[in-house]
Amino acid sequence: MNNDSLLKRFSAKILLLAVIVILVQSCNAVKKLDDDEYLLTKNTILENGDKVTDYGINSQLSLKPNAGIGFFPLKLFLFNEAKKNPDSLFNEWLYRKPKRPDRLNSLISQKQVKRLGVIYRNWNEFKRTSGQAPSIISDEAAQNSANRLKEWYYNHGWFDAAVDYTIEYKEDQRGSIDYNIDTGKPYVIDSISRAIESSVADSIYSSAKRKSFIKEDTQYKTLDFNIERDRITTLFRNNGLYHFDQEAIKFEADTIQTGNKIDVKLIVDNRSITRGDSTFTVPYKVHKISEVNVFTDYSFENRNKFLTDTTSYEGYNFYAYNGIKYTPKSLTDVLFIKKGDVYADLNRTLTAQRIAELRTFNLSYGNIIYQPDPRDSTGTKLISNIFLEPRKRFGASVNFDVSRSNIQDLGIALGGSVLVRNVFNRLETLELSGRGSFGSSDDAATSSQDRFFNISEIGADLTLSIPRILFPINTEKFIKKSMSPFTQVSTGVSSQQNIGLDKRNVTGRFSYNWKPKPILRLNFDLVNLQYVRNLNVENYFNVYTNSFTRLNEIAAENFESINESYFKTDETGELEDPLELSIPFGTSSLLSDFENELLSGLTNDEEQTLNTIDERRDRLTEDNFILASNFSYLKNTRRGINDEDYSRFRAQFELAGNSLALLAPLIGLEQNQDETYDLFGVQFSQYAKLELDFIKHWEIGEQQVIAVRALGGLALPYGNSNSIPFARSFFAGGPNDNRGWQAYTLGPGSTGGPDEFNEANMKLAFNAEYRFNLFGSFNLGLFTDIGNIWNIYDNVDDTEAVFDSFTDLKELAIGSGFGIRYDVNIFVIRADAGFKTYEPGREGNQWFANYNFANTVYHFGINYPF
Repeated sequence: MNNDSLLKRFSAKILLLAVIVILVQSCNAVKKLDDDEYLLTKNTILENGDKVTDYGINSQLSLKPNAGIGFFPLKLFLFNEAKKNPDSLFNEWLYRKPKRPDRLNSLISQKQVKRLGVIYRNWNEFKRTSGQAPSIISDEAAQNSANRLKEWYYNHGWFDAAVDYTIEYKEDQRGSIDYNIDTGKPYVIDSISRAIESSVADSIYSSAKRKSFIKEDTQYKTLDFNIERDRITTLFRNNGLYHFDQEAIKFEADTIQTGNKIDVKLIVDNRSITRGDSTFTVPYKVHKISEVNVFTDYSFENRNKFLTDTTSYEGYNFYAYNGIKYTPKSLTDVLFIKKGDVYADLNRTLTAQRIAELRTFNLSYGNIIYQPDPRDSTGTKLISNIFLEPRKRFGASVNFDVSRSNIQDLGIALGGSVLVRNVFNRLETLELSGRGSFGSSDDAATSSQDRFFNISEIGADLTLSIPRILFPINTEKFIKKSMSPFTQVSTGVSSQQNIGLDKRNVTGRFSYNWKPKPILRLNFDLVNLQYVRNLNVENYFNVYTNSFTRLNEIAAENFESINESYFKTDETGELEDPLELSIPFGTSSLLSDFENELLSGLTNDEEQTLNTIDERRDRLTEDNFILASNFSYLKNTRRGINDEDYSRFRAQFELAGNSLALLAPLIGLEQNQDETYDLFGVQFSQYAKLELDFIKHWEIGEQQVIAVRALGGLALPYGNSNSIPFARSFFAGGPNDNRGWQAYTLGPGSTGGPDEFNEANMKLAFNAEYRFNLFGSFNLGLFTDIGNIWNIYDNVDDTEAVFDSFTDLKELAIGSGFGIRYDVNIFVIRADAGFKTYEPGREGNQWFANYNFANTVYHFGINYPF
């Protein structure tokens, strides 16, 4: 019997044992209950006789069955396993045998014995706090749930709803509760009237009445009234009513003899003022900004010092204690409070948010203060004082990382950055960042095999961030300053040694980004430049060993028709056994003979394999010059880190090489033998690329989320290119993709991932994941991943790798599995186990052929994959 069969049988036994343990422990769920206590196992809500599955309604129940995995109440099991008096139990065990303390003290020391007691106590405390006490049925708890249900239905318009419950007790100390709801007839809003004492407030309300959340002929909902109260408050405070308070808003609902109809009356009282023992009311007034004062270097230490510098610009007054270090124009670009404008809370918020984005000042909402203008006799003028607290001009950060990957056995990375604020006195920030990594790899070039750290990569980036759109024409009409516009100019260089082909990489970028809405971000790269140079192309077959193996097999099979000098020899000059091509002379010579049709006797399959190897080598060893422009659209409805019911859509479109293709004949560039243009000795890339990515999360229960993703990408070469650069192509597999495969090992198509770094120019990916809490900060995810990559309209002609009809969708690979996640609030530590469920590249049985722990693919990562 082989090892795989043994492992499969062992895994089956482990699974069977786990099922038996779960069943036994499930029977012990009531072991800590008193004889008259019953464990709740099920709740059922019946609305007018129909079962209710809506999470919002079910969440109202205060008494719920213990959470678990399937039918196994894991949290209850942990709680039941926790000992009540762990210290006493440990001491009882320790002194149960007279010689045990002395024996343990001599074995591990007295201090360590005490430590064992602490560990035992902490372990039981962990089980108790991570577990969940039994959900014991009681009339009091059931009645509380019934009351909450009644309140829920009342707040949704069923004022006459009646709720009762029945408890079913079973012989095994378990039970269930049925909640029966007779909703009655819902109440509908019939008419809406208003009584707003202030004529100014009434006029403002009338201008936006159509946006009201309370509408006639709709069912009553308390939430609508709460939202409407917030809307009115925001409306008034953004239209000059500086003193308006939400408490002034009241709603009266008349339901007496209306036949399940409601007459609603909106009441807004005048402003209430208390002076001494007297309280009186006055109508609201519209306030305007009479003066805006900006203190550019405020600090707690400066608060009592004299101001030494002042200037005015476009209605703003600027003050400084130690000289104004910012051009007034740059400051006015980020201020939304203007002299002569009507007071608005929104302008205060926008100012605080925009200044925070600059990373130049410390500013909170409370640093923007309004006060009545003492020169105004009408009581409608306000002075706005904005206190800016500058951050230090220079900032620095350092990071350190230790890692392991498929490229290096051990890697140490060092990085850091220096930030310079207000570089040109116009609120710009300049950031210089550097990184360096040093590692050990068995695949490094032979010249450095005698050193442990035999591979390295270093790089540096310089980024200038400008808080406005730099463009020859004024863009303020369609990209307003309230959209948080930025222009970024960046450049970067990196260099690898003994990693792959020893690439040198130069990048440049000139981009704009802005936010038309809080949930929408747009980015436009006017120029996106990348130059990649491979310095060690002779090392290709040392890096891509799968290609070398296939090439060597063909060479050995056709030894009689191949020059013997292509093969390695031993110290005596004899050919090595088994035969092996030399690198790079033998491999390059063999492929050259193939290109020149000097090889005979090859089969069709061998010719196809050699052609594929040759095309891939040419593409991956060529230098790349990419001059592109791209536009990205990102819409994210997530309201915060705790929001688990949202959607996210990202679209990116990129065009490369078009401007160079137009200029090439004009500037006299000559075409090479492939009838394409070279620039600086490199064939520039020309292609169009589109990528769409949609993510949706549903919160379906307490700490339960279903997350799905659909991703599609297509990059088409044309004009000056017949393939997509490796840096812009797609790959499949990995911790954030199809987790049944390692990164780059899936596809293309049904080829079975023959190369080390498999990539293509078309991709489809679909993911679904069910996430729920196990206990404490530990969560479990069950997932299914579907996807693959293909070649389309490029220089690859292997039919197994090409997508040429919709029938190729059957080549979508399926991976499934589970993962443990530990939530540390700031981020999530993730470990996933993926199983190959459907393998399109496998000969023979493609379903569940390797669905076992012997072929499990493990992934580790930070945060959720999508």
